[in-house]
Amino acid sequence: MTTTPAPDDASRVLEHWLAAEVALREQHRLGAGPGVAPREVVLSIDGLALMQRILSGELPHAAIAETLDFLLVEVQRGRAVFQGTPGPRHFNPMGGIHGGWYATLLDSALGCAVHTMMPVGRSYTTAELSVNLVKAIPPGLPRVRAEGTVLHCGRQLATAEARLVGPDGTLYAHGTTTCLVFEIGGR
Repeated sequence: MTTTPAPDDASRVLEHWLAAEVALREQHRLGAGPGVAPREVVLSIDGLALMQRILSGELPHAAIAETLDFLLVEVQRGRAVFQGTPGPRHFNPMGGIHGGWYATLLDSALGCAVHTMMPVGRSYTTAELSVNLVKAIPPGLPRVRAEGTVLHCGRQLATAEARLVGPDGTLYAHGTTTCLVFEIGGR
């Protein structure tokens, strides 16, 4: 069971998140920017190396991250973390953060966590995505994080889970994915 940090702890967590974000946004500004990684690079390195190069800004990051104001902030084998800024441009007609925004952050963390497990010449596609919104993100919350972790990665299937949390540890949503794993041609 996760314990909720004290308010001063949550402030320190948020400070840490924001400082890391500033550094990463600068790397991205100086780096490749949004776009698609060159096919020859995708075919020549494993998934973890690809994700690390995206994180460093050496390879392009997904353009949707700019549209929805989120970014990859951590990656390691079997794990990916995205940080997002929920705001008025993500509102649904009732004034809350649109469920699609929650789902996109979770899907990004889930898929990228699975991607870190792919050896050279293997890739994946999402076969199933399940998202549970458990609490509304309050107006003015500056950041949330989607933390994805691989549960299983085999030759044909991979599964992962993710949590969308605030700096105080509050859970706003969680999700799971099942991905089909396959060999990519063209090598």
